Amino acid sequence: MATAFQTGHVGLNVTDLDRSIDFYRQVFGFDLAGRTDGDGWSYARLGRGGQLVLTLWQQSEGRFATDRPGLHHLSFEAPGVAELEETLAKLRTLGAHVRHDGLAAHREGAESGGLFFEDPDGTRLELYVTEGLSAPAPHDEAPTCGFF
Repeated sequence: MATAFQTGHVGLNVTDLDRSIDFYRQVFGFDLAGRTDGDGWSYARLGRGGQLVLTLWQQSEGRFATDRPGLHHLSFEAPGVAELEETLAKLRTLGAHVRHDGLAAHREGAESGGLFFEDPDGTRLELYVTEGLSAPAPHDEAPTCGFF
């Protein structure tokens, strides 16, 4: 019998820990569960309701390399379309790079889709709903999240 593994948390390298903590707390509403500073490195633990979701590690330089093997994008499910619209307004206030000019369907005619954007270091993020979205798909090919 195979073991049923579940995603525990995701760790991301960042260039400015304070900036990234602020971004992820504002956009996703995460709580800061803790921060540790070492000799030449720092990291923070972010989550919700006592559950660890994301660790941010300040131990890198530059921007996220989207042309290398590794993480394509990180995705979170939103409770509804209203939360997507609220988050889009926050992203615009923060000056975040939002793809597809805002809300976009996963496929043409689909009610699923969401927001496709980047964090301050260029890590690609998706915030989506599975139903209730009325927005065009930016590509004939799908899914939209494949076309960052």
